[in-house]
Amino acid sequence: MLVTIVSIVCFIVGGILSYLFFKYGLKAKYDNILKEAETEAEVIKKNKLLEVKEKFLNKKADLEKEVSQRNQKIQQAENRLKQREMVINQRQDELQRKKNEAEAVRENLEAQLGIIEKKKDELDKLQQQEIEKLETISGLSADEAKERLVENLKEEAKTMAASYINDIVDDAKLTAGREAKRIVIQSIQRVATETAIENSVTVFHIESDEIKGRIIGREGRNIRALEAATGVEIVVDDTPEAIVLSAFDPVRREVARLALHQLVTDGRIHPARIEEVVAKVRKQVEEEIIETGKRTTIDLGIHGLHPELIRIIGKMKYRSSYGQNLLQHARETANLCAVMASELGLNPKKAKRAGLLHDIGKVPDEEPELPHALLGMKLAEKYKEKADICNAIGAHHDEVEMTSLLAPIVQVCDAISGARPGARREIVEAYIKRLNDLEQLAMSYPGVTKTYAIQAGRELRVIVGADKIDDKQTESLSTEIAKKIQDEMTYPGQVKITVIRETRSVSFAK
Repeated sequence: MLVTIVSIVCFIVGGILSYLFFKYGLKAKYDNILKEAETEAEVIKKNKLLEVKEKFLNKKADLEKEVSQRNQKIQQAENRLKQREMVINQRQDELQRKKNEAEAVRENLEAQLGIIEKKKDELDKLQQQEIEKLETISGLSADEAKERLVENLKEEAKTMAASYINDIVDDAKLTAGREAKRIVIQSIQRVATETAIENSVTVFHIESDEIKGRIIGREGRNIRALEAATGVEIVVDDTPEAIVLSAFDPVRREVARLALHQLVTDGRIHPARIEEVVAKVRKQVEEEIIETGKRTTIDLGIHGLHPELIRIIGKMKYRSSYGQNLLQHARETANLCAVMASELGLNPKKAKRAGLLHDIGKVPDEEPELPHALLGMKLAEKYKEKADICNAIGAHHDEVEMTSLLAPIVQVCDAISGARPGARREIVEAYIKRLNDLEQLAMSYPGVTKTYAIQAGRELRVIVGADKIDDKQTESLSTEIAKKIQDEMTYPGQVKITVIRETRSVSFAK
């Protein structure tokens, strides 16, 4: 029992001593940790304050620099405004001076006109007095003298008039060719348009090849949906960062390109989204076509066109002929027609209208089996264009007879726009080869001495020997060459074959 009591007392005393030790020993250690933490916090606080001050000073310096630059720009703008004000004041002074000079000149002219009127009245009086004296001397009145003088001069006037007419006719024959060349050259010089090149493919650039997989879709469903919605063949190959859109219809290619751009930008590519975007883009392109047609007619000053004709003109923007953009070609032809019609004294507005519409048969919604000139004439008749304009459209490739003066002007201006070098895209080697083939084909006929392909291959001059071929054979030769060119060669437009046969007689005086 005693042992137990002693053990309990010892346990209690040990517990009390342990509590006192831990209490005072840990408190001292805890106080040291708090002091160290406070010291470290003070250091961190000072460092942060220094960093904040440094950032503040840097920001302040940047702001002061920016304010200084802005003040400098404002000062420069004020200097420019002052200079402009000085120039405007100088111009106003100059205009006022010129106005004063013009006023003085006007007053001087008015004074001189008054003097001239007085002199004129005096001359009229003197002339009347002279007439009265002549009547008194001759015994004839002025009317009788006029009749006799007219009778005497009639025969002389007839003779002189006949001679004058002959001289005018001869001079016209000599100058007609030169005048025609002047009109054509002046028309070409006054009209200059850029040439746009269109191809049958469009390359769509992408940022990375990863997008190709998203465009193709699972098992190709996205690309099949795109091709079905746009009618364009989409070629995805190993070409880096590019997708090829292939179609002969440039409107479809444009719809496909814009739709792909929106789909790639948006990031959501699946069949339902593709159909929605293609429908939206197709509507946008149709609106752009109409807007382009309206803008073209306004730029050219042509009014009163049927809305469907305006739409057809807008579609020309997406069409090309032998690499030449059709809308640019139509605008250039219209401007050429207007200039040439003005030079010839015809109506330039009608000529410009016919020139703009001459190729509308190339962009129908349907593809009938008709030449584009005849189709364009039918469209113009359908939409109530005047007869002379319809004839000019249908006859610009000689498929109908020309019945108005507008038709040859449109034909010539169409040829000028399409045949000039650089207007239509063609590989140089192929171009030179075609010219050589034309010349060699004509040289293969017997009796031909020289051949020249001119006007960018639009005309073939064939010179034959007068001692080898007669006039009848010359006519048949041009037909045979034309037929052989049609059968064996491929060429844009038409080729004119001119066979030249001349007989020269040379003698010498000794």
